[in-house]
Amino acid sequence: MDKLLTMSKRELTRLEVMQRLKDKRLTQKEAARMLGLSIRQVKRLWRAYRELGPPGLVSARRGKPSNNRLDADLVQQALDWIKKKYEDFGPTLAHEKLTEVHNLPISRESVRRIMITEGIWKPKRAKKPLTHQLRERRACFGDLVQIDGSDHAWFEGRAPKCTLLVYIDDATGQLMELWFVPDETFFAYCEATRHYLERYGKPVAFYSDKHGIFRVNQPRPLGTTPGLTQFGRAMHDLDIQIICANSPQAKGRIERANQTLQDRLVKELRLRGISDIETANAFLPEFREDYNHRFAVAPRSNHNAHRPLLKTDQLDLILTHQETRTLSKNLTIQFKHVIYQIQSKHPAYALRNAKVTVCENAKGEVTILYNNKPLSFTVYYQSPRQADVVDIKSLDRHIKSPASPAANHPWRQYGYHINGKPIQQVTPDGTD
Repeated sequence: MDKLLTMSKRELTRLEVMQRLKDKRLTQKEAARMLGLSIRQVKRLWRAYRELGPPGLVSARRGKPSNNRLDADLVQQALDWIKKKYEDFGPTLAHEKLTEVHNLPISRESVRRIMITEGIWKPKRAKKPLTHQLRERRACFGDLVQIDGSDHAWFEGRAPKCTLLVYIDDATGQLMELWFVPDETFFAYCEATRHYLERYGKPVAFYSDKHGIFRVNQPRPLGTTPGLTQFGRAMHDLDIQIICANSPQAKGRIERANQTLQDRLVKELRLRGISDIETANAFLPEFREDYNHRFAVAPRSNHNAHRPLLKTDQLDLILTHQETRTLSKNLTIQFKHVIYQIQSKHPAYALRNAKVTVCENAKGEVTILYNNKPLSFTVYYQSPRQADVVDIKSLDRHIKSPASPAANHPWRQYGYHINGKPIQQVTPDGTD
């Protein structure tokens, strides 16, 4: 009885060529050209065909395990660590931890295959790419720095939500500054920007979205400098340009970086047991260095576009909230419901109607400048605190849930509750 022989498409092609060689319709040189093999390889196939017939062309490795298969103990170790610590990690990040922390000699694709087989990771179908105008990276380091705030549950419920301020260089994709803050505010950006300037110097431009911190979004702007926000005024004093993007896709580099950080940084904070902003900020330099080592690229130009801070760049005054006031006849001004009395050794008429600049820092400390020189003053009167203006992004954090009534509150005696415990309602006729 004839035995059924299973052959692949390539083996069937070789069988047809060997039959034509047998019938002397082809030379070995022509057969080698048709099969894309060397003449020596064709001679080996022809010898096997003459001795064994068609079975001689079938691979002897078929149905046998691969010599390059992973060791079962290695697969089990990797799976145990993934189940124990990295179950919600992606294959790339899980592979990094397995190789760098646990020293397992395993490839990223093997980790991905293990996670798919165990149902830990589901491969995502590639989305149809959207067409956006391509913008080439800037050539020089420090020529353009993208900045943004990412509001996210960075501590996964171990602490309240907060915001991560991200500064990324456009030319290299390098993280320049990371800083956790409770809310995305002017003073938060001032603190992060101070760290950046003291570390690298002044970049040519910052690239941001149209948040009210960077751009005046009202037709009649208020403030000291028309058309500039407080942050815009500070950057203008430092000779740093602010460019606002029209869409998230326009600043896609930092948007993609935020997605990566919301995956990698969240898991790193969990692995280290970090649950507060202060400890997280102390860890960020280590994370930033590791991130840049993995993902940063070399710029097209070796020129560093950062400029050093000048002696005239007084960051303590520039990075403050500034407003202009006019001194009254008795040398007083009002700022945020507080009346300040100027103390001057000169006659009072010399400063009447003079324009002064009121500078307030993040701690609430006030400095009054006249011709860029501080004036002495005393607090004359402070009115009760008025309603605060809150940014819409941080509105939820300023709304407090109402407190629960006390155990002896009269409310608990109304209706169906007495002392907080439900009771049955009794009708006048005595029935329930």
